[in-house]
This record gives sequence, C-alpha cells and structure tokens, in this order.
Amino acid sequence: MQQYFATVARGVEDIAATELENLGAQDIRPDYCGVYFQGDRRLLYKVNLWSRLAFRVLVQIKRVKAFTVKELYRGVQSIDWSEYLSPDQTIAVNCTGKNKKLNHTHFTALQIKNAIIDQQRDQTGDRSSVNVEDPDVQINAHIHENRCILSLDSSGHSLHRRGYRPAMGKAPLKENFAAALLDLAEWTPDLPLVDPLCGSGTFLIEGALKSMNFAPGLFQGDFGFQHWHDYDADLWQDLLNEAEYAAKDELQQPIIGQDNDQEVVQQAWTNAENCGVAEQIKLTCRSLEEVEAPADHGVIICNPPYGMRIGHDQDLELLYKTIGDVFKQKFKGWTGYILTGNSDLAKKVGLRASRRFVVYNGGIECRLLKYELY
Repeated sequence: MQQYFATVARGVEDIAATELENLGAQDIRPDYCGVYFQGDRRLLYKVNLWSRLAFRVLVQIKRVKAFTVKELYRGVQSIDWSEYLSPDQTIAVNCTGKNKKLNHTHFTALQIKNAIIDQQRDQTGDRSSVNVEDPDVQINAHIHENRCILSLDSSGHSLHRRGYRPAMGKAPLKENFAAALLDLAEWTPDLPLVDPLCGSGTFLIEGALKSMNFAPGLFQGDFGFQHWHDYDADLWQDLLNEAEYAAKDELQQPIIGQDNDQEVVQQAWTNAENCGVAEQIKLTCRSLEEVEAPADHGVIICNPPYGMRIGHDQDLELLYKTIGDVFKQKFKGWTGYILTGNSDLAKKVGLRASRRFVVYNGGIECRLLKYELY
C-alpha cells in the first residue's frame, strides 16, 4: 500500500474524499486543498483516469528535515534518485509552502533540483536536464514548518484540463471545479440539468460526461506515471479498455444550456463537439427570461458574473434579480443553485438560500447558494 495525496480546489475536500472512496481508495483523510489516501498501483492509475475533481495525484517518497538550506540539501540527497529518474530523463521541481529559512518557493525548488543532479553527477557523471513545460519526471516538494514532503507527480499535467476546451468564455470555470459544484448540488444523471447562463458550457459538458459514464482521463494524452521506471503498460491498457467499455451512448435525462450571446453558445457547441456530447445536450441562444423547465423537477445551476471582471454593477443587480424571478416563476419543484463571489449581488436574487457552501473559484472566495423552489 502506498500513500497518495490528491490536490483539489479549496472547499471541495470532503466530496473529493467521497469520490476517492467510490474509486476504491483506503485510509482516506481530507486535508487543506487535498485528500490523503492509500492504495496500490492500479488505484493510482484509476484515480488519474476517473477522478472528476482532482488536480494532481502525488506519490509520497519521503519526509526530510528542512529547517535550513543545508538540511534540506542533505535530506534530498539521502534519497536514491536513480530509483525514480535516469540522467536521460528531464525533470522539473514544483514547490509549495515555506518556513523562516526557506521562504521563497522558486529558491527552494532550485536547491532540491541541485541536490538531485549533484547526486546524479557523482553516480554517473551525467545529469538530467530541466524541462519546466513538459518534464518526464515532475517532483513536488511541500515545506511545512521544519519538514519537506517530497513526492512524485503521477499526473504530469493538471487533470482539470480535460483537453476538450480550446474555446473559453471570459471567466470560465475549471472543469474539475464545475464537476465538484455539480456534486455539491447533489445533481445525479437521473435528474434533468439546466444552465440558463451557460457560457462556454462547462457545467453542461461535465454533467454529460458523468451521465454517460465517460472517464475524464480519456481526454489526457499523457500522464506522469507513464514515464516512471515501474510503469505497467499492460495494467494501464486494461484500465483504458475497461473505461471505454463502461461509457454509455446517451444521457439519462435532458441537459440544457442557453446564453444570450451567439458567439458564446458557439464556443459551448465547439467544446461539446470536441468531447462527443454535442448531439446529446441541447444548446440555444436566447435570453434568460425565455428559459423553460423541461420537467417538473431537476437542478438549475448558474455561474453569473461577480462584478469583478465582467459587466457593470447596475446591470448585474438586474441580472441577479431576474435569476431569482426565473427560478421562482418557471422552476417550481426544482432545486436552484447560484455560484457567486459577490454577497451584495446575491441579496438581489430575492430568495432565501436553504444552504450555503463556501468554495474557492481560483483565488476568489465564493458561495454556492441552494434554493428550494417549492
């Protein structure tokens, strides 16, 4: 059994823990911006392939003392890096956290890289080159107090980039964050889903992929673990075959999106087409007031502007009031959700929220507000 750490958006740690449990993880422990868990190599590959919520999955190598630069250097050199890395492979070191002596992440990462390549030179006379953009082996270091946790990044690229989205709106939600919000909203594929301000379509597409049981990792070209010495190509191929076999052909319930900007609707269509769900979801260009409920119950969710990057406050006050009116008048029997980073605008909705989830969209503290629309 190996110790792993899945990094996730702040505020969604608990639902990420539930997702990992459903994938077969053991000894699960949510923490700040991530979840510790244990499992075998099959589970590591499976989480990279199937997790809708994680950014990266880290494999812990060792905790070393890191009170000073010298101590950190010695600690890094106490690891036999030839187990993980050959001089002909490229590396990158990513560092988070700091303490009194190691208070600059770029400097800390440089010290770790130096310790690794100095060991390689001593052992072989050769060393790995650095490739920040696309390394063969990505090393993650996290400084906390006087310790440094050194891990291998099994994902390589952030898992939120599904690869289907070249077309982005002005303030797009990250794919894994949209998937997390749908989980918080308790949306399941047996319920209709409507986004009346769909932008580039992230809620709709993530909903469709979940409904069709499509593994998000199938969009990723390459994972970090595929460059490791212990990579098991047969095991990975088995998991890919299983995932492709598990995918369904159609949605269980309607997934509907609209926006009043034709260009934005076209972006959503392009993104949906890129992941093969354009024929499944329904996209139209029309105003918020024209939205219709396709059934007598379901989930309606939207991410209106917060007034930080898009729109003017008076326009936005009217928009939030209109959202409230539409929820109330057209979606009786549904559950409504609004994601917003602006509490003043949220008051303009004119409905009482039955729950508030604190989540972080990038660096912005937001609320996902739940409305029971009796």
